Amino acid sequence: MAPSGAPGRWQRAPQEVDIMTDELTVSVLGTGIMGAAMARNLARAGHTVRAWNRSRAKAEPLAADGAHIADSPAEAVQGADVVLTMLYDGPATLDVMNQASDALRPGMAWVQSTTAGIDAIGELAAFARQHDLVFFDAPVLGTRQPAEAGQLLVLAAGPSEHRPAVVPVLDTVGARTVWTGEDGAAGSATRLKLVANSWVVASTNAGGEVLALAHALGVDPQSFFDAIAGGPLDMPYLHAKAELVLNQQLSPAQFSVATAAKDARLIVEAGERHGVRLDVAAASAERLERAAAQGHADEDMAAAYFASFDEKAST
Repeated sequence: MAPSGAPGRWQRAPQEVDIMTDELTVSVLGTGIMGAAMARNLARAGHTVRAWNRSRAKAEPLAADGAHIADSPAEAVQGADVVLTMLYDGPATLDVMNQASDALRPGMAWVQSTTAGIDAIGELAAFARQHDLVFFDAPVLGTRQPAEAGQLLVLAAGPSEHRPAVVPVLDTVGARTVWTGEDGAAGSATRLKLVANSWVVASTNAGGEVLALAHALGVDPQSFFDAIAGGPLDMPYLHAKAELVLNQQLSPAQFSVATAAKDARLIVEAGERHGVRLDVAAASAERLERAAAQGHADEDMAAAYFASFDEKAST
């Protein structure tokens, strides 16, 4: 039995009884908007964090929080209890894990939090089986602010008997974990993430079009917000994204245009593979890609607003 107190690393005592120590060694591969916040919270919670990013400069600030900045994925995963990946997409994740392969230890837990898409999850799970890793499909819902506050919603799938090894990590980066299944390879968590993101992407683009139409018709956006206030059409997310556009606060991004465009394409592809035509998601992907081409790729996804104009519009 594990003693009371903060959960941590499971170790084998001489009596062959599982006990826990207070800290884990966590390798965080990918320290962009989300990964950096997750790594910082893990370090501040007392875990040993070994962080790596393709661009080392993005990882360096984590040293101030006590993280060790590794020069390679293999160095980062050396001696880790848990590997956490938060990279751009499935192919990037597989590439990085291949770079780390020589230092991976059989039985190591891998928490895969990238929004990778259904097909890619199968490839990542196959890699995990090849290297005898315990695979957890664990994408997250949330943007920069909840990530920094450790308030993400974690959607996770993985074997119950191995969950105690990763729960301390999930509890640190998220406010709540929703378990969707026993087999990470089945992609049940990723499927739920794509469904949730389809609503996020559609809502963001709809909000941008509302602002663009108001701009074109000479309508004060506040009059629209006043008209729907407190009713069934009102929603906090609309206000949050609209304020970023109206106040010209699109940088630093909560969730970038480029990443949202990637996720929108994964949503469209998932629908196509399963016989569902997702016209709104397809149009949303096109708008996000158009905004990126206009120079807004690294801005918050609310900058899809500008896709309504041939030139960058004032707000």
